[in-house]
Amino acid sequence: MFPSLRAASYVLVHAPDMVIHNGSTQVVERTVNPESEYLKALPNHLRTFEEVVAYAPNQVYIGNMKPEELREIKEPWFDKPVASASADGPMGRIFEERLLIGLIKACDAFDLVLLEESFTEEVQPDIEALNLPEKYKKLKSGVEIERIQSEIEDRHAEPLVTGGKVVGCVKRAHDIDPNLDSHVILENLVVKATGVLSGLELLKKYDIDPLSIPYVIECSEEAAGDMNQRGGGNFAKSIAEIIGADNATGSDTRGFCAAPMHAIVKACALVKAGVYENVLVLAGGATAKLGMNGKDHLKKDLPILEDVLGGFALLITENDGVHPIFRTDLIGRHTVGTGSSPQAVMTSLITGPLDKAGLKITDIDVYSVEMQNPDVTKPAGAGDVANANYKMIAALAVMRKEIERAQINDFVRTHGLPGWAPTQGHIPSGVPYVGHALQSFLNGDIEKAMIVGKGSLFLARMTNLFDGVSIIMEKNPGVAEEAGVSKDDIRKMLSEALRDFAASLGE
Repeated sequence: MFPSLRAASYVLVHAPDMVIHNGSTQVVERTVNPESEYLKALPNHLRTFEEVVAYAPNQVYIGNMKPEELREIKEPWFDKPVASASADGPMGRIFEERLLIGLIKACDAFDLVLLEESFTEEVQPDIEALNLPEKYKKLKSGVEIERIQSEIEDRHAEPLVTGGKVVGCVKRAHDIDPNLDSHVILENLVVKATGVLSGLELLKKYDIDPLSIPYVIECSEEAAGDMNQRGGGNFAKSIAEIIGADNATGSDTRGFCAAPMHAIVKACALVKAGVYENVLVLAGGATAKLGMNGKDHLKKDLPILEDVLGGFALLITENDGVHPIFRTDLIGRHTVGTGSSPQAVMTSLITGPLDKAGLKITDIDVYSVEMQNPDVTKPAGAGDVANANYKMIAALAVMRKEIERAQINDFVRTHGLPGWAPTQGHIPSGVPYVGHALQSFLNGDIEKAMIVGKGSLFLARMTNLFDGVSIIMEKNPGVAEEAGVSKDDIRKMLSEALRDFAASLGE
């Protein structure tokens, strides 16, 4: 029996001050050109929390709007706020930066985070409002701002800033280990905290007992470790601890942008094999990607649109006969020998699994590819990434004589979606649609969807290869239609066999 998708949640954290202080583009600019005109202009191009909430792609991300509704709004979208916008949605929530900073302290296991006294008191109610286990709801007492300034100026601590004001700092965890310096520790604590928010939202929205989760896979872009094991981890287990999943163990999966799809496949395999009855797949956000294309946006007098940290969580379970299934027998793979041309990549990920199932490209109702927001990518010169992917899929359909060339645009509209995900690397890669797909399957709107994740492995300077994985989701046909025998059937047959055996002895 194929595993089911039981639940999906999505979170965004508005982090304007982290754009300035922690985004890699800004960190590099401050290092090489501290008097940069770009850095001086940057604060005037930051959005308010209300503007971030009212931004249509963000409303799609947390489920208040369907992706298709973006087609009815003329691009660009940043200057067309959604009147009915809410920070809370059926699939997740948008949080403020100050709550994230408070949660970083709640997630701090080694007293590396110092928060100022008044800020600690101010953010405490926000932390208590989260559905954290009781032992994590009370923040440790804050300290004087002078202590924080001393750590920043004298001991290389990383400032924690919100509202343009220093409210805390993150201390380095080792004097000389670059993997444990304050900047890296902050990056990792942000991954952990946003992963915690994603997990908490899933548990809350679907009323799931955290004690029912035996395994967690974390699949963001950062890697936690020290000089002896730079990527040793473990984000997964550290997040499980904070969300109250006391019966869980877990591990991290890394694969740049494609990591979430690798994690989904691994989770499905573990559930299908009967190793675990359910697996939680989640990822936190990457501070390095904040304001990544900021220079291009400012050149065009746009706001900084890469001002949110993204996270998600998916619960994959044994087949329940109701929720959509992952077809573990229909997985697309970009192998070592596939080649790196766009056509080769898309052929391996799209037509490979379809051919195995005897399906046409047009048999898939919806494809979810790299769902980057075009508001972000177009001004940066990358074009409409999602649309380009859909046109490549349509071109494959033309080559296979499944559609006519004149039908390419119709195919894109029928089987594709506008991009809406923040450019957080791993976040846009297929998974933003999974939550929407869950509801569409349950509503009977679709029968089949393909989720596609791709990654660029050359970033690590280890190989020039690309990477990619895809999997087909289907409407659940119902347990009764699945081949095989249920546990109850086995018990009944054993009971009947024992009764017959006992009767034969009596004869």
